[in-house]
Order: sequence, then C-alpha cells, then structure tokens
Amino acid sequence: MMDQEEKDAGTIAALILRMEEYRLPRAIRIHQRVSVGRTLSTSDINFLKRVHDDYQANQALWLRNPGYSDLMSRFIDLYTEIIAKGFDNEKAR
Repeated sequence: MMDQEEKDAGTIAALILRMEEYRLPRAIRIHQRVSVGRTLSTSDINFLKRVHDDYQANQALWLRNPGYSDLMSRFIDLYTEIIAKGFDNEKAR
C-alpha cells in the first residue's frame, strides 16, 4: 500500500509536468499580451479560473510539502500580475 508521501510525490510530479508543458507556456503568452496593453479574453479568464480552482483543490498537498512553496509562490505571483494587468487594461479601454 502506498503511503501519503508516495501519493504526494506522484501527484506533485503530474502537477509540475502539467505546469511546465501547458500552464506556464500559456501563462507566459497571456502575460506577454497583457504587457502590451491587450485585455484578457474569455478563454484567458476561464484558464486563470481553472488554475485557481486547481490550486485551491491541491492546497493541502502544497501545505504538506513546503519544499515547493517558493515555486508555487512564483507561479501565483505571475498569475496575480496577469490578472492585475488585464484588469488595468480593461479599465483603460
């Protein structure tokens, strides 16, 4: 039987793979667009909401594994910056 640490390791590996291959590249593309004044699309907003919901669903996992807190903080900072800049761009329209 797998213990919690082994389960966490497998889940974290899958989440990091998803982050590296899908979420981070898309977040960078969105960040580039909002950095030049574009607004967030409905698709962008839905993506950011899914990321937020997944983070909330896995929050206990991250709390049990504090070695990933710096990585998660940097990722959250990027998403926060995207949302803030997208909001500012929308207000400026």
